[in-house]
Amino acid sequence: MLGGSYDWDRACFTMDPKLSRGVVEAFVQMHEDGTIYRSNRLVNWSCTLNSAISDIEVNKKEIPGRTMLAVPGYEDKVEFGVLVSFAYPVEGSDEEIVVATTRIETMLGDTAIAVHPDDERYKHLHNKYVIHPFCSRKLQIITDEFVDIAFGTGAVKITPAHDHNDYEVGKRRNLTELTIIDDNGKICGDCGQFTGMRRFDARKAVLQALKEKGLYRETKDNPMVVPMCSRSKDIIEPLLKPQWYVNCTEMANEAVDAVKRGDLKVIPEMHIKTWNAWLTNCRDWCISRQLWWGHRVPAYFVTVNDPAVSAGDECDGHYWVSGRNIEEATQKAADRFNVPKEKISLRQDDDVLDTWFSSGIFPFSIFGWPDKTEDLEMFYPGSLLETGHDILFFWVARMVMMGYKLMGKLPFKEVYLHAMVCDAHGRKMSKSLGNVIDPLDVITGIPLEGLHKQLYQSNLDPKEIERAKQGQKEDYPNGIPECGTDALRFALCAYTSQGRDINLDVLRVQGYRHFCNKMWNATRFALNGLGDNFTPNSTMQLCGKETLMDKWILSRLSAAVKLCDEGFAKYDFQSTTTACYNFWLYELCDVYLESLKNTLYGDDESAKAISRNVLYTCLDVALRLIHPFMPFVSEELFQRLPRRGENEPPSICVTPYPETSQFCWRDEALEADIEFSQNVIKTIRSMRSDYNLTKIKPEVFLHCDNSNIGETLSKHTEVIKTLSSAGGVEILAESSPVPEGCAIASVSANCQVYMKLKGLIDIAKEVTKLESNKMKLVASYNKLQGASEKADYATKVPENVRQLNAEKMNDLNAEIEKLTNGIAMLNTMQ
Repeated sequence: MLGGSYDWDRACFTMDPKLSRGVVEAFVQMHEDGTIYRSNRLVNWSCTLNSAISDIEVNKKEIPGRTMLAVPGYEDKVEFGVLVSFAYPVEGSDEEIVVATTRIETMLGDTAIAVHPDDERYKHLHNKYVIHPFCSRKLQIITDEFVDIAFGTGAVKITPAHDHNDYEVGKRRNLTELTIIDDNGKICGDCGQFTGMRRFDARKAVLQALKEKGLYRETKDNPMVVPMCSRSKDIIEPLLKPQWYVNCTEMANEAVDAVKRGDLKVIPEMHIKTWNAWLTNCRDWCISRQLWWGHRVPAYFVTVNDPAVSAGDECDGHYWVSGRNIEEATQKAADRFNVPKEKISLRQDDDVLDTWFSSGIFPFSIFGWPDKTEDLEMFYPGSLLETGHDILFFWVARMVMMGYKLMGKLPFKEVYLHAMVCDAHGRKMSKSLGNVIDPLDVITGIPLEGLHKQLYQSNLDPKEIERAKQGQKEDYPNGIPECGTDALRFALCAYTSQGRDINLDVLRVQGYRHFCNKMWNATRFALNGLGDNFTPNSTMQLCGKETLMDKWILSRLSAAVKLCDEGFAKYDFQSTTTACYNFWLYELCDVYLESLKNTLYGDDESAKAISRNVLYTCLDVALRLIHPFMPFVSEELFQRLPRRGENEPPSICVTPYPETSQFCWRDEALEADIEFSQNVIKTIRSMRSDYNLTKIKPEVFLHCDNSNIGETLSKHTEVIKTLSSAGGVEILAESSPVPEGCAIASVSANCQVYMKLKGLIDIAKEVTKLESNKMKLVASYNKLQGASEKADYATKVPENVRQLNAEKMNDLNAEIEKLTNGIAMLNTMQ
């Protein structure tokens, strides 16, 4: 729909047999050399997905204190951001140790209390025990230097099976790891009355039970980070699980070094800091997923039917083998345990691989790897990867790491990270806000009722639907207008400023649709001017008789080509679209085509022929410049142009893109002269508007204090006359008197415009109108001045407001002075 030209025969899905074979090969190779290994450790568990997820799939939501959050599966919101303190009774004494936690339900899995070895308050309790109030066990008071003496009570509860920090302490001190929350988020094990409760229901119940036993001490606000599953929005639960991991250390270092050496270019460069931060501190990658779909892990648990070989533990990697097929795995197991294959029983792991594992080898699995195919030889490595910055580590880094690991070379040389598209207010698109913009709706248009209908077809809660409908009414009261593909493509590229997100305003896209219409009408007018039998010159060479305006437009065309050439090289699409837009709208349409009318409809056939060739060159090159952004309208218009020769390409999409070296017509001095002439034209137009001379063409006199300026403008009087709709334009000599009955306006310190008004307007009526306008402006000025003179103005009014008021007063003063001069001049004509 967006007009992309792809080799559709090569479309692949990572679950296709060809690519699946590559996934198995990658796992087996990396498992054999020890890069992939099995380990029993804490994972990020999503109770909603019923699966482990990797660190980068966890969103870290910062909350300032007590906050109620919605959790999937719970009707009521759950409290977070509080620190609950409670007491453990010390065995055999009247003493107690007070500890604090943000997850009170995890106290059911506590196996120790830790204090700092140098904390004088607890030295007499070292290696003693506290009594768990709900479970039939005692908890040893241990010492560990990780405890912060100054934080809280200086005593910390240790739950090795449900907290990452506690897990490390447990490993150091050989503590028992008690799992008290199961895969579904319910309390399990020896937890008495709480067993079977959902974890956040148990949170309330444990707190209440502590209060009843007199062990609760206090609850206070606690700023914290809540880990949430990026897909399900569930609260992550750290659970102890045997999983498959990838040792990323060596590969990550290679990826960092590649960017430092310049072998891999990350664009925009602002993302390099993130790249280095992630990879420098890269944890090993958990690739196990407990889902029903995906690539099944090609690893097998070995059971040896021989009494001489002891039974294995699933957490022990020694009892796991990988293989490209069951036969290979069986042989590996037989060789490892030195028994005949007949004594080996294998059970394939039920887990599947993280989807990013198969995506990580996509740059070469797509070409048939591990086979050494012709495609692999020709197309790997690639040159450029373009993707969103939000998956810089999910995908980009993993492709780089896997490319180095399995292919020995980078998968691409450059990574261009595009911006994320937000709504017009800078908010991320969300169904519940009603601000999601479907690009197809922008292309084809959709009424407000259609947008509402889409909400009912979504999985939103009825309450959220009403909120979303209100958001749609505010942002799209008349629905989304039909904008077409070209306008949407152009808008997205025009918005793109490297490193910034895109705040997409549909009205701006609609503006580019009007721009498409402008191009269409301009080309149609130009084709009429070229005539039915026009044949362009076989080359773009100039004849030397071009007018100043011909030379000017070719100079501006050369500038546009240079900007586009440089913009594409730097992935600076904003400057490239701006160059195309400005050339088409402000230079070709507004100036050159208007200035050309007298020539095209005049009698000088030689001048016509020259200007027609210049006009054709402008159309041909300008359409090619804008084609990558607007492929459809540019192709349609290009097909209507005559060709320079029989061997010209049949389509614009296979026509060479203009390059700077082809265009040597730049004349910056001429451009400066024309720019000054355009300032004169703007001044004349402004005066005609001020005096309501929309249908009258007044006589205009240009008085120049500098002879050079006069000489310059004298070359362009015909263009100034045409584009300003003046009745005539005369350059006055420095000493010449100004005709009577003229209004005056300054173009610069050395150039003034005099417009003859006498006999064209009702001067008395015009004076009355200007005086009325002046009175309103004076009243506004006096009001602001009065406010600024109050004694407490500087202390009560914010600095930014005072600055804004000062700017308003300056603007009002300038406008009042302008009206005063205008009134005085009109009075001299009466």
